[in-house]
Amino acid sequence: MTDTRNPVAVITGASSGIGEATARALAAKGHAVALLARRLDRISALASELGNGSIAIAADVTDRAALVAAAERIRTELGGVDVLVNNAGIMLLGPFGSDQRDDYRTMIETNLLGTITATEVFLNQLKNGSGDLINISSVAGRTARAGNGVYAATKWGIHGWSESMRQELLPDVRVTLIEPGAVATELPNHITYQATKKGVQDAYNQVEVTAEDIAEVIEFVVSRPRRLAIHEVLLRPAGQKL
Repeated sequence: MTDTRNPVAVITGASSGIGEATARALAAKGHAVALLARRLDRISALASELGNGSIAIAADVTDRAALVAAAERIRTELGGVDVLVNNAGIMLLGPFGSDQRDDYRTMIETNLLGTITATEVFLNQLKNGSGDLINISSVAGRTARAGNGVYAATKWGIHGWSESMRQELLPDVRVTLIEPGAVATELPNHITYQATKKGVQDAYNQVEVTAEDIAEVIEFVVSRPRRLAIHEVLLRPAGQKL
């Protein structure tokens, strides 16, 4: 940083889970956090709690115009972006078939295209600040299972795209891929296929890894000196095999 302002972190999907926990972790280290999510009431309350000039902006990552407006507001009010955490995502598991076709489109547009679009919109600000691009992926980007094919496809896509961005943006922007296994969040709540939802929810109820655990790793990554880039972090609950 060459100025005296707080470093600025933008977090998509900031209203709960890993996004909310990361906002708290970065704010505790002095970041002004721009919270992006669809649930404005939740992120507004969080921004007030965090302080440091943090702001809440209602924005869906599938809506480029909303992201462009958010980027301009952040540039004007906070002075630009130093860290972008692409956290927004949805996990709609179930057997492959036509009945799930709306879920497939939702996951592709949110998990993959949403991450790409948010990065495209904020990229110039990141470059100007020698920034950090943090992409939240999943162990599903390495190991596909029956019933998670399209979800896994979005995460495999994030892996390939992140590696390309790593090479293209160095040394100005550090690109880090975070690949969590099961984490105790509300991610299973949105599954529409009821038989799968129950099984996944039962499994997630036993998970001991928290969103705060992942947020601590993210804070560690962005706090490293600029001479060091941590490009990939794979982490699972200690007892998770796949």
